[in-house]
Amino acid sequence: MNKRNLYKLVVMFISIALPLITLAQGPDDPQDVPIDGGLSWLIAVGATYGIKKYRNDRKKKTELDMR
Repeated sequence: MNKRNLYKLVVMFISIALPLITLAQGPDDPQDVPIDGGLSWLIAVGATYGIKKYRNDRKKKTELDMR
């Protein structure tokens, strides 16, 4: 198993397990509700993607300037 597949497996496990662990009500309440429903994951993934795109664009610009 390479590093990329291991990373995907860990992210998938956390994405599935976190909503099950973080419940808004206590264990006695029959209607358990997740705190944010994954919105924070979407924000984190969007920010990570934006940073990656920014770095790639900056890298391409410096490569073009070197020519």
